[in-house]
Amino acid sequence: MVVHVNPIRLFPRPPEGAARESSWRPGGAILVAIALFWLLPDAFTPLPAVLVVVLELTLLVVLIVFAPHRHGTVDRWQRVLAMVVIACITMSNAWSLWLLIGDLVNPALPLNGLQLIASAGAIWATNVIVFALWFWELDRGGPDARAAADDGSSEVTYPDFQFPQMENPTLAPAAWRPQFFDYLYTSFTNGTAFSPTDTMPLSQWAKLLMMSQSGVSLLIVVLVTARAVNVLV
Repeated sequence: MVVHVNPIRLFPRPPEGAARESSWRPGGAILVAIALFWLLPDAFTPLPAVLVVVLELTLLVVLIVFAPHRHGTVDRWQRVLAMVVIACITMSNAWSLWLLIGDLVNPALPLNGLQLIASAGAIWATNVIVFALWFWELDRGGPDARAAADDGSSEVTYPDFQFPQMENPTLAPAAWRPQFFDYLYTSFTNGTAFSPTDTMPLSQWAKLLMMSQSGVSLLIVVLVTARAVNVLV
């Protein structure tokens, strides 16, 4: 008896005309986050954190090679891989922030004011990228599920974020759907205003993520930067 085994679809191609989104934009954002990590002083980049960055780069290469586009037929393992990369960046940035705060409460402060401001800025910018990636990967089940819903191959789930174009369809083409840059803008405005601006969170997890991001941004801007300015004076 001959058993036919279906090959693993390492390079799944979307159907002709299917909705899809390139993985290069979020991949580029991840590279920026990694570059910001290397700009931090050595005190905030211990060896375990460096190993995490190496893991991030490895997983990112695998993700870009095997899933250059996110669409409705992307395998589940590829989305899991993307979430692992985002989780690694989240942990490394949280680690750097924790070490930075530890130096702030240390009387023998090893860093000068300029280093503190630069470090706080790098950690804040990475925080914006991290939450943009989470928003993009989780809204309506992720880019794969959103593409499948747009193609009509799956049921449309309730959105977790309400963009202005969704509230007023006359502001955009009929086939409009949020792309990565829309989530990056949402993350940036939430990190600067400490509250939603034009995009409203609808689900509980979306509200929780925005609350967490606002809290981290407030901590960085008010506590870390204020301490650095005091060192400069």
